[in-house]
Amino acid sequence: MQNPRQIAFLALREVHRRGAFADAALDRAFGNSQLNDLDRRLVTELVYGSVRRMRSIDFIIDKLATKKSSQQPPELRTILHLGLYQLEYLNQIPPSAAVNTTVQLAKENGFSGLSSFVNGLLRQYIRLTDNDLNPLTVTNYKSTVERLGILHSFPEWLVKLWIEQIGETETEQLCEWFNQSPTIDLRINPLKSSIAEIEAAFKSQNISTNRIPNLPQALRLNGSIGAIQNLPGYSEGWWTIQDSSAQLVTHLLAPQPGETIIDACAAPGGKTTHSAELMQDEGTIYACDKTASRLKKLKENADRLQMKSIKINTGDSRHFPEFVNLADRVLLDAPCSGLGTLHRRADARWHHTPENIQQQSQLQSELLANAATFVKPGGVLVYATCTIHPLENETVIRSFLDSNPHWQIEAPTIDLPVQPSPEGWVKVWPHRHHMDGFFMVRLKQLKKE
Repeated sequence: MQNPRQIAFLALREVHRRGAFADAALDRAFGNSQLNDLDRRLVTELVYGSVRRMRSIDFIIDKLATKKSSQQPPELRTILHLGLYQLEYLNQIPPSAAVNTTVQLAKENGFSGLSSFVNGLLRQYIRLTDNDLNPLTVTNYKSTVERLGILHSFPEWLVKLWIEQIGETETEQLCEWFNQSPTIDLRINPLKSSIAEIEAAFKSQNISTNRIPNLPQALRLNGSIGAIQNLPGYSEGWWTIQDSSAQLVTHLLAPQPGETIIDACAAPGGKTTHSAELMQDEGTIYACDKTASRLKKLKENADRLQMKSIKINTGDSRHFPEFVNLADRVLLDAPCSGLGTLHRRADARWHHTPENIQQQSQLQSELLANAATFVKPGGVLVYATCTIHPLENETVIRSFLDSNPHWQIEAPTIDLPVQPSPEGWVKVWPHRHHMDGFFMVRLKQLKKE
């Protein structure tokens, strides 16, 4: 099967009908195809983009069709999503091509009788946009929350939460950021190479890069780069992929050669291997995770980077009594909603609710309370998440400090590209800092008198 739009349709059908995650559905769809790089990029864009913009596209269907999007046959709705996504968001595809391929998709998937409806709806949309009457922009919305939610395709509870924290103007900037394609950052492995050497290797292959201020190992790739494993230095372990925000976390932990470190929720191992690099691979890092398959990925990363200091422990980090008072430093990169990385996870905005965020916060509090027992008196614990939801961050930390008076926040002593808050924690807002949304705080256990 070589038709990229048909492959995109099959992946989206899994997402819409079975609730599959977009990346998993896409992987399965690719498994049955032999597409060239250009077509693979088109399929990826169509799938992730259609999932990301689902609410906006449903709104367009509701405005133009007699039946609401929720009343359309599910597979026909998926086909309309593909057509409208191309017309609204992909300027490089001629409107006639978007219409004709979508009509053909309807015919090939059991909707021959409705192909004229598909054709008519898409052409009506083109006429409206040609006359500056795009339903997304000419509608009188009931509120700012509704406008931002529909225009940028986010659930209203999330838009409301952001407005409460950063106001309407910045919320719109944040929404726009999350709807961009993500950048790719590398973390240079200084035990195997240098940033200058890697810059030169990429430049020789006409790949543009730029450094990130105050992050000595970070290199951002610009433009299309092809398959990651074909980039210079991959097999030699010169670098690994890790967003700048995630690199910040390990610099805040600041592990030193010869120390004992516990990474309580380690897989897939980005921060574990970064700790090993900062320690010059001298000392011991206990990498814990309850998911064996994810720890396998961690081991593969550690082997590629040729790390010797990492010891893998399978299990829930709430149940490791042998680690009590063992570590000089503990990293708890807690499982979270991922609401700081919505540009990377197209469907995460639709999978979360205020209720499951509350459950996540409870788990994070339990993990933090237990991870704190692993730290030697006078030691350090860094709590981090890739979410910007206060319930998973500030609330967890305040509750922990209220219950543990022998712990305190230790403000960062290193130069960071993000200013700490007055309380001493670091919150990365993507639209301000041009990296994934993250929260991190360094906690210190006071020595007993």
